[in-house]
Amino acid sequence: MKIQTGVMAGLLGAAGITHFVRPRPFDSIVPPRLGNPRFWTYASGVAEVGCATLLAVPATRRLGGMASAALMVGVFPANIYTVVKHWHEPKARAIAIARLPLQIPLVWMSVSAASEG
Repeated sequence: MKIQTGVMAGLLGAAGITHFVRPRPFDSIVPPRLGNPRFWTYASGVAEVGCATLLAVPATRRLGGMASAALMVGVFPANIYTVVKHWHEPKARAIAIARLPLQIPLVWMSVSAASEG
C-alpha cells in the first residue's frame, strides 16, 4: 500500500467515525435545502468509513479509490456552502476558504489509490 493510500484511508476512517461521535459540526455545514442535516451527517459518515475500508483491502482498493474521489467531489458543495454561510465572519470565512483547495490533494490521493488496485 502506498503511503498516500494509507493516509487517505486513515483520514476517511477518522472523519467518518467523528461524524457519529461529534455530529453537530457536520450538521452545521449541510445546506438547508437538502433537508434533515443529521441524516446527511450520518450518511456521509457511513460513506467515509466505507471508503476507508475499501481502500484498506487490496482486493477492493480500485473501487475504494474511485468511490473516495467521487465522495470528495460530492462533499465539495458543502464546503462552498460553509464559505457563504460564514461570509460575514472573517475568521470562519478564512478557514472555510482555506479548506477549498484541500479537496484537490484528497481527490488526487483517491485516484492514486485506485491505480494500485
